[in-house]
Amino acid sequence: MMLIPAHHFRDIERKPEYLQPEKCVPPPHPSPVGTMWFIRDGCGIACAIVTWFLVLYAEFVVLFVMLIPSRDYVYSVINGIVFNLLAFLALASHCRAMLTDPGAVPKGNATKEFIESLQLKPGQVVYKCPKCCSIKPDRAHHCSVCKRCIRKMDHHCPWVNNCVGENNQKYFVLFTMYIALISLHALIMVGFHFLHCFEEDWTNLLQAFGLTRKETAEVRIFLHEKKQPLKVSSTECSSFSPPTTVILLILLCFEGLLFLIFTSVMFGTQVHSICTDETGIERLKRKNQPREHTGSWKTVKEAFGGDFSLNWFNPFSRPRHPKPLSDRDWVRQVASLSDLENTETTEEQTEERKDTDSAEVTDE
Repeated sequence: MMLIPAHHFRDIERKPEYLQPEKCVPPPHPSPVGTMWFIRDGCGIACAIVTWFLVLYAEFVVLFVMLIPSRDYVYSVINGIVFNLLAFLALASHCRAMLTDPGAVPKGNATKEFIESLQLKPGQVVYKCPKCCSIKPDRAHHCSVCKRCIRKMDHHCPWVNNCVGENNQKYFVLFTMYIALISLHALIMVGFHFLHCFEEDWTNLLQAFGLTRKETAEVRIFLHEKKQPLKVSSTECSSFSPPTTVILLILLCFEGLLFLIFTSVMFGTQVHSICTDETGIERLKRKNQPREHTGSWKTVKEAFGGDFSLNWFNPFSRPRHPKPLSDRDWVRQVASLSDLENTETTEEQTEERKDTDSAEVTDE
């Protein structure tokens, strides 16, 4: 049971009739365990498809432009295994983040019977979400895209077409980490490829004509004036024509650099949120107000599923078994009874702050 300050009040009452439970449809029967979670949002689905397309494009360029044509067998095998493993883990993490219930609160449970069953005592309150008619536990927020209240909601990410919440934050962290790693790996391989091919083509040019560097330059000028191409085999660098190879590599560089920066920033913010036990929405609401950080190593272990092990980096292992909500999770204790008298005035301040928040969420 949480002690909550007065400025957090909104849509709360001590008596069930004030919550207008008659307007709430009773919740449907619980879904079977293991039921797939999927958000039917057009923008999110499109972003998820684009994400997969960009990863597969990088896979194509790395394999068929850089690694397979290379004559260095060991270099190709090692880099191919590493890149494909990271790409597989990235896509697996993306699927788990997209298809895992982020911690949705049962919809429509703000019924008169359920509120009365909580047996609220003086000084106890419950929060009701007017959007989905749910009794909101502590640190839950409503997402207008998922149309559900999500426990410990950090934000809604269109790239995974899902909210990042209590149950899937680990998968989102792994997704950003593996995307950053394959982006960095691709950029390094592109750099080595350019250096190798420039050196290889220059060496082949000298060997083909038995010329020095100065004589080679003169031959280039002569053939240019005669409009005759200088034919030197470069199949060891790419199976495609030089212009096509350059275009594919430049696009891969742009993609890798963009996603390396973006996912590195997201990875850092998510790790910071886990370590400080403060979600993005909570940080946004707090703004410049000081906060006592309550995060610890325990919160990190809870997010990643136990003591440090390789399972932390495994997108197929669960972060933790979701703890079922008890009656105490629905009820909150106010700091003092006088706080209840100030609810009406503080609601107006809360609405003003709501206007400055993201349109994706409906705050308490």
